Amino acid sequence: MCTLHFPVQMQSDIRTALHVAFSSIGSLSPFRRSTLTLPPRCLRPAASLGLLSRPFSTSASLPDKPSICTADELHYVSLPNSHWRLALWRYHPPPQATPRNHPLLLLSGVGTNAIGYDLSPESSFARYMSGQGFDTWILEVRGAGLSVQGSNFKEIKESANAVSEQMEAVAKGVTNGMSPVQQPNNVSDTLSDSEISHFGQDSIGIATAWDESKLVSKLTEILMRLSERLSGFLSDGQSRLISAKLFDQISNLLEGSQLSDRFEEVRANLSNLLEKQQNSGITSQIRDLSQRLVNIIEEGQRSVSPQFIDMQERLSSTIEDFQKQLDLIVKYDWDFDHYLEEDVPAAMEYIRAHTKPKDGKLLAVGHSMGGILLYAKLARCGFEGREPELKAVVTLASSLDYTSSSSTLKLLLPLADPALALNVPVVPLGAMLAAAYPLSSRPPYVLAWLNNLISAEDMMHPELLKKLVLNNFCTIPAKLLLQLTSAFRERGLCDRSGKFFFKDHLHKSNVPVLAIAGDQDLICPPEAVEETVKLLPRNLVTYKIFGEHQGPHYAHYDLVGGRLAVEQVYPCIIQFLSQHDD
Repeated sequence: MCTLHFPVQMQSDIRTALHVAFSSIGSLSPFRRSTLTLPPRCLRPAASLGLLSRPFSTSASLPDKPSICTADELHYVSLPNSHWRLALWRYHPPPQATPRNHPLLLLSGVGTNAIGYDLSPESSFARYMSGQGFDTWILEVRGAGLSVQGSNFKEIKESANAVSEQMEAVAKGVTNGMSPVQQPNNVSDTLSDSEISHFGQDSIGIATAWDESKLVSKLTEILMRLSERLSGFLSDGQSRLISAKLFDQISNLLEGSQLSDRFEEVRANLSNLLEKQQNSGITSQIRDLSQRLVNIIEEGQRSVSPQFIDMQERLSSTIEDFQKQLDLIVKYDWDFDHYLEEDVPAAMEYIRAHTKPKDGKLLAVGHSMGGILLYAKLARCGFEGREPELKAVVTLASSLDYTSSSSTLKLLLPLADPALALNVPVVPLGAMLAAAYPLSSRPPYVLAWLNNLISAEDMMHPELLKKLVLNNFCTIPAKLLLQLTSAFRERGLCDRSGKFFFKDHLHKSNVPVLAIAGDQDLICPPEAVEETVKLLPRNLVTYKIFGEHQGPHYAHYDLVGGRLAVEQVYPCIIQFLSQHDD
């Protein structure tokens, strides 16, 4: 039944506890040498890549499908000018199902993978849709699930299997009472012992010429990467901020010494060079100044003052930690616009090529950020006068503007501060939820309220909720969160330039939309959904809220995998899609 209700008031203790949880992310800063690491991902460097023309299929002829994948087939689609291979889970309609004219694309929420759409045979949105005749595909965007980097078919298979095994190991470890925190493949130490040698072999710790050369090279490399602004990740202001962070770390080593003034002179010159455009002359100057900086440290090292003992070792450690932070920023170098402009179009083109709908259009369902992507695509195409190539769209718990709601996602707003975002390049959501799961599901249920953000009381079987928490969530780049936080400001979500506001152009869409909200969704409350719904042409939008005053209630994920969704939500979606598929 579709009824209109508003979510319950968010409890203050939930807000406080969430704030504490997200504050704890600061422990991931490389400068703290924390042992907490990221959830399983496989980011392997690759050589020059060509398009991967054939799918990695999981049909009977290829029985070595990654065990975590429960689809009929697993395909991989290449991204132009990228090493990423995006995973597409495919579900074939059974022969007896009603024939359909358009394939169906499913898009997941931020930091989630395909598992949320296919938790079990009894709770599978994807299986239900394919059972109704729709050739169903789930896209895992870059950094999510089984999407990997690889240069050839063998690498892709090996990477996908490694990710699958790690995901299952995390779930098994938590079940057996072990910590889910482990060292992943993609955040191993970026500097080997041969690259940065350890100093302090004698009583005064004077480095050899070879050690000094290595230290100069590494410092020069870091400063050069900052000068190039990390391949576009950093704005000018952010580049200044993060270089200042490095200089502050070094300045602390010299605090109170007669060398401090000489360092400040070098610092000023380096900062000036980092502001200029990259060229060979600047490269040489940066290296010279890096040499001077190391010489200053070495001179202090030669002094008899205890303050300078092991100074080069501490400088080496500072540079190494800083290098790790830069590597994290570069490895997780994508945002919402990358999904919108590259991942989704590549997946749609691939699906069209394999299903060949007569009008070239797809049906699409998006949950949470998946729905935001669909809204953004409609707005962008409307503005540019392009055909979005979508026959009809269903959004579940999605909005372009959260300013009027009490969404718990407002607690992410501190990450809009560039200083914090650069200090915490990624948010390991999967590892955090896996670590918190025992406290939310076992006495004394200290973090039981976390479950309410995902599912309302009695709406999910405990084992399915456990699988969702332990297997469905991934690591989120701070760069992505930075852009998404614009949805909590005036005019709503904008592109990375900050000049294009998607909601301003949504009224130009010509695609039918079914927008669905849950009555107890604390992440995307009904009032947030309504903010976007009212912008669509009235003759093209249908708005439904699920939940009853006396229950059952629907939280954020219940619209996809709640125990009553198959009886109440799915038929509503099928009716809408069928109407526009004909």
